[in-house]
Amino acid sequence: MEKKVRVRFAPSPTGGLHLGGVRTALFNYLFAKKHNGTFVLRVEDTDQTRFVAGAEEYIVSCLAWCGIHPDESPQLGGEFEPYRQSERKSTYKQYADQLIADGFAYYAFDTPEELDAKRKEIPNFLYGLASRMSMRNSLTLSEEEVDALLKNNTPHVVRIKMPADEQVSFVDMIRGLVTFETNLVDDKVLLKADGMPTYHLAVVADDRAMQISHIFRGEEWLPSAPVHILLWKYLGWEDEMPNWAHLPLILKPDGNGKLSKRDGDRLGFPVYAQNWTDPKTGDMTKGFKELGFMPEAFVNLLTMLGWNDGTDQELFSLPELIEKFSVERISKAGAKFDFEKAKWYNHEWIKKTDAVDLLNTVKQEFAAKNIDLADDNFTMKVISLIKDRCNLLTDFVAQGAYFFNAPAEYDLPAVKSKWTEEKAAFFNAYIPMLEDGVPALELEERFKILATEHNLKPGELMLPFRIMMVGGKFGPGVFDIAVTLGADNTKNRILAALIAFA
Repeated sequence: MEKKVRVRFAPSPTGGLHLGGVRTALFNYLFAKKHNGTFVLRVEDTDQTRFVAGAEEYIVSCLAWCGIHPDESPQLGGEFEPYRQSERKSTYKQYADQLIADGFAYYAFDTPEELDAKRKEIPNFLYGLASRMSMRNSLTLSEEEVDALLKNNTPHVVRIKMPADEQVSFVDMIRGLVTFETNLVDDKVLLKADGMPTYHLAVVADDRAMQISHIFRGEEWLPSAPVHILLWKYLGWEDEMPNWAHLPLILKPDGNGKLSKRDGDRLGFPVYAQNWTDPKTGDMTKGFKELGFMPEAFVNLLTMLGWNDGTDQELFSLPELIEKFSVERISKAGAKFDFEKAKWYNHEWIKKTDAVDLLNTVKQEFAAKNIDLADDNFTMKVISLIKDRCNLLTDFVAQGAYFFNAPAEYDLPAVKSKWTEEKAAFFNAYIPMLEDGVPALELEERFKILATEHNLKPGELMLPFRIMMVGGKFGPGVFDIAVTLGADNTKNRILAALIAFA
């Protein structure tokens, strides 16, 4: 019988959610939904020194914005709760004890000062096969010494004892057969001095307890794989071990290496899904949502960083991604992040989204700038007219504010040098030709005929007319603007501009 698909996204609540983390969540989610499986959100908060208040709620908010909704989570509960590792603390020590009893782990009593001294003495010091017998641990101390230290509650950690001269292999769903030499892997800490497990022990114990069937995680966790595989084996769970897939890195756009927040700051784009304010420093890091990205576009562009369906199609809705997603189409190579391409995705999604579906978001953008909008029907007309010109949702204000407020200023240098009394007379003559219900093409035809009658070229009148309507050299077709504004508003703007141009 085929194992039911259960996947998990297991972030640490330590700050903003990097777009790489969102992509990991997304690939887990797509795989689960493709196979009618379960998507679990588990919060890995065992490192209390890095815990940040509010980070868990922020992660949940980011996933919800993206349309990634867990089936089980700390908020929803589920069959395998609790879903915060800190609330599972009592379950881990038994596994550390079992590993010690079976000879697969040991107590290490080295103080932080002793470890620091070793690191200074030995460059690139690793606590493992080559060094463990020179350290203060239950492998080098007598049984009586170890018992005495434990009875006195001497601070200690539990480390895995990596075997000598072995190979650990597994088949990665993306990379194929992957093999590690155990001599090159250090003895990772499994249980910390405060009794909390490290990631290595907790992730294995929880994945087994929650019956996780497939693990999608970033390539940066690949070096930890041999430790985790051995733990599955040493704890007697080898037959229950999940399938593994290590996702390619999202790379910085101007070089090699993983994209970081520092790269985003340096190059002028966000790397977090939503705005994140550090509660300790008050520093705010901008996110894609607040910059003006649609969640559909954000999800679309993230999926295409390391995956494609084998065709030239680039725009996918979330249901389409679920339908077409396959692990076989995930690339092994890292994908460079291209912010211009990211904006292209957003532009395409804005264009293809109906005005009624953009309405509430656009209204929020205008409200943030204290611009009062007319009724919704008028606003939707404006949205339909300008959405093709918007790369970001925030562009709607710059591209459309003049529909709701007449220009307070004009680009006079663009007009004044070539402005004449004849042009002023033309516009005064054009005013009576403006009528509601007349289509843009008809208004344009009247404009051109009148220009000919005034011995003027229509082309040299178009720019002044645009500046009368919007204040500058931008916007959609000027006759479309006039039709949308209506005859009275258009007349009033011409009259106001004629005074400013004189």
